[in-house]
Amino acid sequence: MSVKLLHTCIRVKNLEQSLKFYRDALGLEETRRKDFPEHGFTLVYLSDINKDYEIELTYNYDSDGYDIGNGFSHTAIGVENLEEMREKHVALGYEVTPLKGLPGEQPKYYFVTDPDGYKVEVIRL
Repeated sequence: MSVKLLHTCIRVKNLEQSLKFYRDALGLEETRRKDFPEHGFTLVYLSDINKDYEIELTYNYDSDGYDIGNGFSHTAIGVENLEEMREKHVALGYEVTPLKGLPGEQPKYYFVTDPDGYKVEVIRL
């Protein structure tokens, strides 16, 4: 039996701020949207150019935010020009870590934080 990853759900407190981050900072595109005003929530799906995996932003109209918890760590994306992407995230005003590497390795990743406090690891391809 084969398994295919479909999406990861992220609950957000401000849909427009989160869309700006995932579109402008990470280059993801909105693939579809489902509004359920009678139930008080909206789902927005975003994906990369390959469109084989999605981030689902869940916006509950009456929520002030969520506890991320200590079990979830981060999502990750791969980029060809790590330094250029990091400079872009700094210029956009997001919280960004210094470039990092595993012990004994050259720096090849950093983390950027989205408006809700979720970490995204950016890795050199």
